Amino acid sequence: MNAFIARSYRGFVTIGVIWLGLCSQGVPLAHADSDTERALREVDRKWSEAAATKDVDKVVSFYAENAIVLPPNAVIAQTKDSVRAIWKELLDTPGLRISWMAQKVEVAKSGELGYVSGTYELQMNDPSGKPVNDRGKYLEVMKRQSDGSWKCVADTWNSDLPATLPPEKK
Repeated sequence: MNAFIARSYRGFVTIGVIWLGLCSQGVPLAHADSDTERALREVDRKWSEAAATKDVDKVVSFYAENAIVLPPNAVIAQTKDSVRAIWKELLDTPGLRISWMAQKVEVAKSGELGYVSGTYELQMNDPSGKPVNDRGKYLEVMKRQSDGSWKCVADTWNSDLPATLPPEKK
């Protein structure tokens, strides 16, 4: 759990840098029109439901082929296999319960790129079997696909809880 939380900050900063880079390259943002906003919120809701059922294949299906995932406490995942491995490890964690909810949706004026940010809650068992609770925030960069669907091209999340240091070795 400590490793999971500790890498959170790096992932969040990296996604922020990616998003700021897109904005600085002239990708204008506008509040999503109601249809697009509803569509992105619906995708996000279904994705959270898939994670709650621990269906790793369904969870991974929400990513574009070239997606990057910046999970807390892990290296960047840049292939479908590495994305799948990140999610499989998380979803296989004993006692896992996970959910998230979108708070904000913004879309580029072109309507081809947007982001969803929100909050998550999860519970898992520590090595002794004791439940550990976490809550935090996430950011997903979404891109409209050629078939009109939305897929995540960059994803990160991190905890709101303070990082804990491992015990000192004697």
